[in-house]
Amino acid sequence: MSALFDVLTEHLDEFGGGLWVTLRLVMGAFVIAIVVGTVVAALRIAPSVWLRRLGGIYVESFRNIPLLVLLTMAYAGLRRAGVPIGQWTAGIGALGLYTAAYVAEVLRSGVFAVSKGQIEASLSLGFSYAQTLRRIVLPQAFRTVIPPLGSITIAMIKNSAIIGVSLIALNDILKSARIVQAETFKTEEAFLWAAVGYLLITVTATIAFRFLERRYVISR
Repeated sequence: MSALFDVLTEHLDEFGGGLWVTLRLVMGAFVIAIVVGTVVAALRIAPSVWLRRLGGIYVESFRNIPLLVLLTMAYAGLRRAGVPIGQWTAGIGALGLYTAAYVAEVLRSGVFAVSKGQIEASLSLGFSYAQTLRRIVLPQAFRTVIPPLGSITIAMIKNSAIIGVSLIALNDILKSARIVQAETFKTEEAFLWAAVGYLLITVTATIAFRFLERRYVISR
């Protein structure tokens, strides 16, 4: 037991730095996922068949390509093509765009939970389709899908570990644990503290979404 805590105290800076890197990755990717996912969800339910197909192409493309492949394309692929993209931009962008495909589908299901009568009433009152979507449909859809959004967020936090072992290799929790393991040869202790770090983030996210669920969710 003492050896376990010795690893933590002796390498607290590495683990703390890795935790901060993971938090920044997750927060940045979450913002991208929500924004892009909302836009794609709007495309998926648009009156135009071409817009719906465009949204469908995005969802099927990002949902069916492994995240590790997307990370490689976003960093090594773009740099080889002459785009001077950085590690942070590639990591946050790839993780956010990947997660946005799942957010879009969850939001689309939430939109279908809003009664058509509300939409028809809004249109009859002179609101445009975009105004109806922004002021009536999407606010209710978000409140309806808070629980699945929480599950997607937790999955995104765990998926962020792939960034540490990809070509991008940011010093997140997992990479920090690998560095400590290489220096101390204490594999179990190093990766146990990495697991604790991920657990801290996921538990915090779970508590936050449960609070939002109790406060805002719409029971149907």
